[in-house]
Amino acid sequence: MIRVKDIVQFNSYFSQPAAHPLIAVGDLSRADQSLFDPTDFGMYCVVLMDTNFGDLFKDGKRVTYSSETLFSLRPGQMVALTRNNDTQPRGMMLAFRPELLEKTGLGRDFYMFRFFFSDILEAIEPTRIERNIVMNCFSNLLAELNTPRDYMSDQLLRLGIGQLLSYVKRFYERQFNDITKNTTSIVQRLDHIIDNYLSSGLPAQKGQPTVAWCAAEFNLTPNYFGELVRRELHITAQDYIQQKIIAAARRLLDTTSLSVNEIAEELGFAYPNHFTRMFSRRMGLTPLRYRHRPAQSID
Repeated sequence: MIRVKDIVQFNSYFSQPAAHPLIAVGDLSRADQSLFDPTDFGMYCVVLMDTNFGDLFKDGKRVTYSSETLFSLRPGQMVALTRNNDTQPRGMMLAFRPELLEKTGLGRDFYMFRFFFSDILEAIEPTRIERNIVMNCFSNLLAELNTPRDYMSDQLLRLGIGQLLSYVKRFYERQFNDITKNTTSIVQRLDHIIDNYLSSGLPAQKGQPTVAWCAAEFNLTPNYFGELVRRELHITAQDYIQQKIIAAARRLLDTTSLSVNEIAEELGFAYPNHFTRMFSRRMGLTPLRYRHRPAQSID
């Protein structure tokens, strides 16, 4: 994997001088072929793909995209593209170093741009009008980068980046909210999937259900799946799974004569004391005390 160390190296992919030490905009039609090898750019990036010119991967996972779509990268994230040599790359790429955020208004407001950390496996699909807005943002940044620097340059560049990121946030949330309209059916399916798994005997062989396993059942990344669950249920996906495990444990304690150790094994715990600790933390009493509680003493 290639690691890009600075803006000078980034600009070398486009055979262009570095107009600013922390910011660059590149035209993909002018990019060197090596730009598409597995690379960690070490920066925050926003990429507009104006053509579909190959298979796109982030951290080894394929990203669904089409012409005129957007995706983002964060430092430490690996991106690669298997080129389709029959199609000419077209699009724009903004890159800026994390240092740009230090002690600035852009850095203060950067928490809003959570799309950098969502790891969705599909690109953002702006409308044609929205695509033109994005291109205007890129054009404004390019114009400022090519203007002789003065005391206003850095402020205008940060404002331009903030404007572009704000539009990407709008487009991302619109697309994300379209998906969350189906969240109720996702939660219903999740209930069914986890309940079936916990009663199948598989946990004793393969372990407890995890966030990553549940996400894979929906063909989503763990982060994206976790955000869907949190938005709908207002708890983390891990908490939700643990609630389902405790509910299954209560059923087994109430309706079977299995020992605590056998129930722990049935539910995928490697060590019975881990099960006892989780159950006690969630229920306020040990599994044995729960089993021998007075009738109707626990909801």
